[in-house]
Amino acid sequence: MKKLSIITITYNAEKTLERTLKSVYEQSYAEIEHIIVDGKSTDRTLDLINKYQNHKMKWISEPDDGLYYAMNKGVKMATGDYICFLNAGDTFFTNTTIDEIMYSANDLPQSPDIIYGETAIVNKNGTFLHMRRLETPRYLNWKSFKKGMLVCHQAFIVKSEQVEEYNTNYRFSSDFDWCIRMMKKSSIIHNTGEVLINYLNEGVTTANQKASLIERYKIMVKHYGGISTFVHHLGFIIRAVC
Repeated sequence: MKKLSIITITYNAEKTLERTLKSVYEQSYAEIEHIIVDGKSTDRTLDLINKYQNHKMKWISEPDDGLYYAMNKGVKMATGDYICFLNAGDTFFTNTTIDEIMYSANDLPQSPDIIYGETAIVNKNGTFLHMRRLETPRYLNWKSFKKGMLVCHQAFIVKSEQVEEYNTNYRFSSDFDWCIRMMKKSSIIHNTGEVLINYLNEGVTTANQKASLIERYKIMVKHYGGISTFVHHLGFIIRAVC
């Protein structure tokens, strides 16, 4: 039975963390490891972590240099066969989701390098709003992300032996770069065909959204070239206007 390491990054997350802790705790799959990397929270975040403390959880709370530094720390702490990330406020779709993920992979002749699926968008009460705007492709490879981040980072599960660190030179979109790099080195990418994640729709500040889009453009140029990236962005603009 393959082990899944679930990594959650927190900082002053008392308003959203409990639903995530509860979701992981209630998963029916036995081989789970929940790693929480906290940036020295000053609210009730640590109280919540202690409330759900169990033998499948390990955590650390100390200052860090930002989100992707913390994510790299979580990767180093992981001991599972596969790794995924779950934000504070996000949950697995049902209590049997990890069962479905891992057993669908076990049925394959060879263990996949990446497992992925669909994402539902929910509000702060956990109420379903809509499916993620970008359509998840039936077949996925590293060139798929020319059209944008077609798979939510939380619904993108990678074999541990494939995993590399996040590039901390990117402040907002390193997950986009990381997913492309993981796909480039993968030979078997498995679509579960299932909804895996309830993603909390919190919104992004305008300043961060603009910075993220600029970073994402640079990442696409790095992986796909300037001309291809420019042409695809013209297509994005035309669709938006239409």
